[in-house]
Amino acid sequence: MVFQYTNAFITIASVNLDKLVNFYTKLLEEKPVILIPNVYAEFNLGSTRLGIFKPKKTNESEFAAMSKDKQLLEDTLCEAVYTKSKISLCLEVSNLEDAIAHLTTLGYPPPGNISIASHGREIYAYDPDGNRLILHQASVNDN
Repeated sequence: MVFQYTNAFITIASVNLDKLVNFYTKLLEEKPVILIPNVYAEFNLGSTRLGIFKPKKTNESEFAAMSKDKQLLEDTLCEAVYTKSKISLCLEVSNLEDAIAHLTTLGYPPPGNISIASHGREIYAYDPDGNRLILHQASVNDN
């Protein structure tokens, strides 16, 4: 038997569903394409979908924050930060400085500095739940 899948998408669990949906609505400057109040919201990100769901009470501990580091929380303005997570939501942007300004206007300025990677420039930021975002601007030679 062959493992077959029909699609793949990213999901974020949050007990603060409304706050997170509001943040991504403002960040992406679009409303969710699917919205089930207090349950689920979904955004189209080009060829990828981003789902945000509220876990059932019995599953909330599965999505508990990994860090309550006071300095990091102050720097990111988040209640908790998933510093140990190996997964990030990476958004490729056409202008990194504009994206940073947009996040800052939303009240979530990136806590660090722009770094130079082999594939372009990037900066880490965090959503209201502390999930890591990587804003990336490709090098001119990248496709």
